[in-house]
Amino acid sequence: MSTTKSDPLDQVFMSLADGTRREIVQMLSKGECTMSQLSEPFAMSMAAVSKHVKVLENAGLVKRRIAGRNHFLMLVPEQLAGGLDWISVYRYFWSQRFDELDKYISED
Repeated sequence: MSTTKSDPLDQVFMSLADGTRREIVQMLSKGECTMSQLSEPFAMSMAAVSKHVKVLENAGLVKRRIAGRNHFLMLVPEQLAGGLDWISVYRYFWSQRFDELDKYISED
């Protein structure tokens, strides 16, 4: 299954399905980082972290800026909007269901 030409929302969810990539997104939510800074907290090679970053770049969640030998990475939070919209529909659905359950329980 190739994700290179798939729906952007599929790419976002696929890229966030991995815990390491979610941690990278979390780190980048605090500001721009170099590849070295991103690699520090992980017990894996910089090449392995780079592969995770590439998945995030392909999903449009991360942008890279190169200055000399340094690669600076930044989060593109706008790309999360589609996922948030999709999830919010279900948040509303479950909120309504729990409200109905609470009313039913309270009637007894």
